[in-house]
Amino acid sequence: MNMSDKNDQNLIGGRRLARNVFWNLLGTGAPLLVAILVIPMLIEGLGTARFGVLTLAWMVVGYFSLFDLGLGRALTKLVAERLGSGQSEDIPALIWTAMSLMAVLGVFGAMVVAALSPWLVGGVLKIPLELQGETLAAFYLLAASIPVVIGTTGLRGVLEAHQRFGLVNAVRIPLGMLTFLGPLVVLPFSNSLVPVVAVLVIARLISWCVYAALCLKVDPTLRRPIRIRGPMVMPLVNFGGWMTVTNIVGPLMVYLDRFFIGAAVSMAAVAYYATPYDVVTKLWVVPGALMGVMFPAFAAALVKNRVRASLLFERTVNYIFLALFPVVLVVVTFANEGLNLWLGSEFADNSALVLQLLAIGVFVNSHAHVPFGMLQSAGRADLTAKLHLLELPLYLLTLWWLLDAYGITGAAIAWVLRVAVDTLILFVMADRLLSMGSPFSRRPMLLACSALVVLTFGAMITGFAVKGLFVALVLLIYVLLAWFVLLANDERDMIRRWLTTIWAHFTGNKGLV
Repeated sequence: MNMSDKNDQNLIGGRRLARNVFWNLLGTGAPLLVAILVIPMLIEGLGTARFGVLTLAWMVVGYFSLFDLGLGRALTKLVAERLGSGQSEDIPALIWTAMSLMAVLGVFGAMVVAALSPWLVGGVLKIPLELQGETLAAFYLLAASIPVVIGTTGLRGVLEAHQRFGLVNAVRIPLGMLTFLGPLVVLPFSNSLVPVVAVLVIARLISWCVYAALCLKVDPTLRRPIRIRGPMVMPLVNFGGWMTVTNIVGPLMVYLDRFFIGAAVSMAAVAYYATPYDVVTKLWVVPGALMGVMFPAFAAALVKNRVRASLLFERTVNYIFLALFPVVLVVVTFANEGLNLWLGSEFADNSALVLQLLAIGVFVNSHAHVPFGMLQSAGRADLTAKLHLLELPLYLLTLWWLLDAYGITGAAIAWVLRVAVDTLILFVMADRLLSMGSPFSRRPMLLACSALVVLTFGAMITGFAVKGLFVALVLLIYVLLAWFVLLANDERDMIRRWLTTIWAHFTGNKGLV
């Protein structure tokens, strides 16, 4: 095996990459478990309207972590390239140049949010009059945190370039937990939004300090005097150019629906919509973690062997289907029962259908991560950005129309329609641009359509016992289909080896398979 082949193997099967995927899954999964336990207590303690505002605060923090002109992603790429080529002497100047640009962007973003806050609170969002004062103060706190939020993406990018995902998630996990536990700690003393949001801001500031200390530890050359180089600005900005469009427009289509709901319906409706949305979209951790591993594999395969790229593409789609279908099936089928057990009958009555629609949409959209990553690995981030620019006005018009006609159910329908069209177009673009042939073939299309039919039927049936039998039957068919149709011979052999190893570990008997 030559050096190139060894590098390719490391991209798709190395222990370090597997460990990084595990850390990424843990970094998102642990806060999700905390959210499931804490959200009912937050709703009870804050009230539905205040909790709706808190979901907007979470959204602002999440959105502005992406509003960095793509500099975080550019910094990761450029630092990693220099580390790989052994040209590390200018890494400190590169990092400080990028961080300086991000600081400027953060201050600008803070000024914009602070200036818009009175208009948002007093005119756009239907916030009860008695909550407007504390909501405005909370929005000002969020504005002040934006430079920290944006700067954190750069510091995290430096650690990721050094393949230090363990350190990244050592900060990310407690920070994600504090996002939900922090407001809960405040509740015994106050249910005002100001201290609740202040806890979120303080947690972000602490995480920035920890990330900065870790960067200094991983790369001691950063302790040298700060150097900012003008010639390094253009490579950073050029790489992040089209990524900026995606970073701005993409999250807008993810989060704007709740602003529309807050403006057209009520803050209580925002809570009924945003709560199932925030939970079910955590399933994106699966394609996110997987594509973090497959992105460099795609890039390498596209240069050398497009047939191999096609194989990697199809297998990645299969893995996402195999990982998510059982979970989405259970969520869609038992949406009403699950919400009733978790948040009570009021939330179940208002949010069950929304949860079912959004779960189906997340399932469809998760597969779109694969052609999205493939196009960007081929250097065509412009195509994904242009697609988002085209989608945005059409989606907003559809959202407003369906929201006015059907309330939050209409908002969910609009979102599902958008991600379905987006996924279809991305698969067509990847197939035609890269001439792969197989990813958009008849079998994946048939599989996708069959899955959607099954999920739709699961959403319609009633009766707990009937639902249980339905899920059991579908999962039996799913296992048989996965083993004999979706998995290749080498993949089945790998699973057999894993099962043999697990069996031997617990029993000492090596004759399982």
